Amino acid sequence: MSADWIFHSGRIFDGQQIHPTATAVAVKDGRITAVGTEAQVREAAGTAAETVDLAGRFLTPGFTDAHVHAVYGGVERRGCDLSEVSGLDAILARLDAYAASTEKNWITGGGWHKADFLNGYPTRDLLDAIVPDRPVYLINADHHSAWVNTRALELAGVDAATPNPADGWIERGPDGFPTGTLHEGAMDLVNRLLPPLTDEDLCGGLLEAQRYLHSVGVTGWQEAILGSYAGYPDASSAYRTLAGRGLLTGRATGALWVPRTTTADNIAELVADFEERRRANGAAGFVTTSAKIMVDGVPENRTAAMLDPYLRPCRCGTSDGTGHYAVPAQDADGEDNGLLYLPKEVLTDVATALDAAGFDLHLHVIGDRAVRDGLDAVEHARRSNPQTRGRHHMAHLQIIHPEDIARFAALDVTVNAQALWACNDDQMLQLTVPLIGEERAAWQYPFGSLLAAGATMAMGSDWPVSTPDPWQAIHVAVNRAYPAYPDAPPLLPEQAISLQTALSSYTARSAWLNRNDDGGAIAVGKAADLVVLNADPFRLDPAELHTVSTDFTMVAGAAVYTG
Repeated sequence: MSADWIFHSGRIFDGQQIHPTATAVAVKDGRITAVGTEAQVREAAGTAAETVDLAGRFLTPGFTDAHVHAVYGGVERRGCDLSEVSGLDAILARLDAYAASTEKNWITGGGWHKADFLNGYPTRDLLDAIVPDRPVYLINADHHSAWVNTRALELAGVDAATPNPADGWIERGPDGFPTGTLHEGAMDLVNRLLPPLTDEDLCGGLLEAQRYLHSVGVTGWQEAILGSYAGYPDASSAYRTLAGRGLLTGRATGALWVPRTTTADNIAELVADFEERRRANGAAGFVTTSAKIMVDGVPENRTAAMLDPYLRPCRCGTSDGTGHYAVPAQDADGEDNGLLYLPKEVLTDVATALDAAGFDLHLHVIGDRAVRDGLDAVEHARRSNPQTRGRHHMAHLQIIHPEDIARFAALDVTVNAQALWACNDDQMLQLTVPLIGEERAAWQYPFGSLLAAGATMAMGSDWPVSTPDPWQAIHVAVNRAYPAYPDAPPLLPEQAISLQTALSSYTARSAWLNRNDDGGAIAVGKAADLVVLNADPFRLDPAELHTVSTDFTMVAGAAVYTG
């Protein structure tokens, strides 16, 4: 007997813990065939075609990103990519250089961050000074707002008389004319005019995303929106195409998007459509067993759904000093509580119907009202469909009312954490906390409390909202702080989790959430999805975890990244 690969002379994390004795692993035909000391593995596996001397480095299962927008990220990297620049001057310089480099009719891309602009909202005049004659549409990093120039607004016929859509709102000046930032559903007023992305665009974006994800140790992921959203079409075709050509090396799954236009009258039609798309995607080798429901928005633009109203802090520089030219969402009493994208009864009914059809629910929830309504919907689905055991999960979970912490374990709802956000950065300190106040700020990203109450945790990045590098998120999960903000205090340090828990969440638990029961572990018989790290993270000072990087990535026994 001989092996295809032998890794030796390092420490091994098996998906749950550091293996107490093993220093070597053998791989043959895409599977792990031996785990133990080097002598044990060589005796079991014999010779090897390829040998990797870990030389004291660390071997871990491949990372699974439980919430990512891979195609969006890849497409945006190939356009005007603002994700890796910060500061207004750098953003405008990147935009100027990109516009000069292309003759495209539309300037598109994205990745800008609200914290780089006064009050979080960029204006059209900044774009007009650089690109006055072509329309510009730049989606922001969290994909909940878009920055447009005057030409784009003109082409779309958007002016002072244009009403806010039901699921979004337009930033306006004192005269009511749009200032250049469109939130949530208001993005569709302009993005409906964008040149449609071709199959070539989508496949090229997915290939670039896959290359990038493998370079940071990600071997599997869940594409968090498959459907028409914010100017992007359903990317399922790109996955089917690459899978058919043998080019989809990552273990990708997907979540079919529940549109905000869903009503009680079309739920049966939606479920039937989802079932057919699940069948077609699965037949092509792309598993889509999840259904994505965006329950609310984000707090920075006041669209996260809150149990109590937002505060109205003074935002110097706006026309009236109150913070916004237009209030996005008000209830019947005029209170500003954010947005729920589906009425609660529709959310409950569609969640229950999708659960009955065998879909795992993937809920975007950020505000405490969204968390509670989402939990209520899952509770109703669990009670109505006792025969199903969907792997339901909630992503983001920024603000959770303390009374709802214990419900995650009780309802078997997995915490899908984007841990990189759980720190005091500029956006948190300047834009979020002034809107939610100190009491609710103390309810943010309560990972420690959720785990103490018995919840399980998976992890994801939400890339291109933030970097897909797992070690940046793990660093924050453990430290509740990020090195880019050395003067900021940790965000609720009592909610920190251990390195072991964070690493297990990003490997074994995320693989389980994606229904990849064959992955996320280093054990005999499991799929050989492996990552060699440049250092042993358990021997580093926790303040150095962000320095960990990937030297080598393997999927199904094949090297997909070699440094």
